[in-house]
Amino acid sequence: TTTTTTTTGTYISNRASDKMCNLTDNVVMARSGSAADTEAVAGFVRHHCASHAIELDGDGTLDVKIVARILNKINYENKNANNGTGLGCYAICAGWDEKMGAQVYSCTAGGNMVKTPWTTDGSGSTYIWGFLDSEFKEEMAREECEKYVLKALTLAMAVDSSSGGCARLCTVNKDGCFRQFIKGDELERQLGEIHFKSGGGLGGGVVYGEKSGGVAI
Repeated sequence: TTTTTTTTGTYISNRASDKMCNLTDNVVMARSGSAADTEAVAGFVRHHCASHAIELDGDGTLDVKIVARILNKINYENKNANNGTGLGCYAICAGWDEKMGAQVYSCTAGGNMVKTPWTTDGSGSTYIWGFLDSEFKEEMAREECEKYVLKALTLAMAVDSSSGGCARLCTVNKDGCFRQFIKGDELERQLGEIHFKSGGGLGGGVVYGEKSGGVAI
């Protein structure tokens, strides 16, 4: 899952951005860091994966680990980009293939690639490591796993000013890639958050505190 907020410093420039993209039919990249760098890297990875699939004369379904290695190689070979600061591309590369099943790889800007049962990244990740670690279970059902990651996402949104907007959820399994979009006013509220229910136009929204019951138009 990802939130949909893109920030420029302290300014929220986009509340409905898409921080997830398909690298292949069976592999998804969740992006954090520099939007420009992550979009550029994703484009290069898709190009290399398409070329590799043609060489293999396959159906376009590559091993998840191969796709993650291509992403990681681009990050590593561009450590001196942007006047020596490197690419601001922090990515989670995840998917499913017939050889190894479901896999998750954390790919950092410096070119590290770590396979892990779960991972998180981005500005809101600092606040939810403990929750993810304590609540993770092996062999979760799809519905349970989706509930788990959405709960983590809403917890991060509650305390991180750079996380917010809506939620995009992507599930990849042997049956394919399934995406969901959850509007901000449909997400579970955490830690006494103020809830905004969109109305019919300017000034038509309703804001209320879940515990206090106070309402403002």
